[in-house]
Amino acid sequence: MARLLNVGFDNAVSADRVVAIVSAAPSPIKRLREAALRARKLVDATNGRLTRTVIITDSDHVILSSLQTDTVLARFSELAGPPKA
Repeated sequence: MARLLNVGFDNAVSADRVVAIVSAAPSPIKRLREAALRARKLVDATNGRLTRTVIITDSDHVILSSLQTDTVLARFSELAGPPKA
């Protein structure tokens, strides 16, 4: 069964496809957003609010979220569950 990561405003991303969860502030991330927009692989899940977190998937899609990066990371960690032996 697919594990879905809530990225705010009733939007979800398949947690199995997530490669990276990063802050939106650094310049390289801003360039990545622009490249994804040109490649038509940008998904805006902010509902018009300030972008705080960028989620990168294994399909090279870039998802924008208005949630704090720490919040998204905590939600992702909850989905992972306890470490496997």
